[in-house]
Amino acid sequence: YWPPQYVTFDGLTLEPQNLVDLRTPAGPGGTMTDIYGATILENRVAAIASSHTKPIWVMGLKESGYVGVVDYSLPGHPMVSKLATEKFLHDGGFDRTGKYFMIAANSSNKMVVIDVDTPSFVTSFYTGIRPHPGRGANWLDPVYGWVNATQHIGDPKITVYGADPLGRPDVAWRVVREITMPSAGSLFIKTHPNSPWVLFDMTLSSDPTYQKQVCAISKQTAKVD
Repeated sequence: YWPPQYVTFDGLTLEPQNLVDLRTPAGPGGTMTDIYGATILENRVAAIASSHTKPIWVMGLKESGYVGVVDYSLPGHPMVSKLATEKFLHDGGFDRTGKYFMIAANSSNKMVVIDVDTPSFVTSFYTGIRPHPGRGANWLDPVYGWVNATQHIGDPKITVYGADPLGRPDVAWRVVREITMPSAGSLFIKTHPNSPWVLFDMTLSSDPTYQKQVCAISKQTAKVD
């Protein structure tokens, strides 16, 4: 997280190749700004994801609200652009096609959608208090088609949203279900294409009873089994 920089490595040898400082000018005397133009002292690099079609990485620049775009086909692996989104960016993952990167802006209580192929900011939308999806979960909902979901640190619910802008543009990037959980304090949500369930934890629950439990939601009924 500190200092505000990213380091690239050779994927085969793990030998460090480049260190890129996010400050301008680089080093302790440099400055950074957020999406509103305010000077910030901290700008942690959070989730990093690789495009499935182009030699780029996208990375959440946490305190700034920008998603950075790194072109690793260029010498030095520079950050070639920054996409203004929401604050504070944390963790996220792809839709089923690999075209869209969804990342939580947890202090804004929103999910942010990035088109990695373009690359460009698509939209953001409210989900609940402190979304924390990890890499997230995709599945085929019997009513709404392909969906993604996030759980929350501060809300006892799973928010399910449409994630198929081609097949179901009517519900794409819109909340379609809110499933009540036994407790808030969830950090991760996971599934598998061959599983009938979506699993989530409640590790940060204020109730010790739930802190060591995992819950399962049926993909067919959208209820906790």
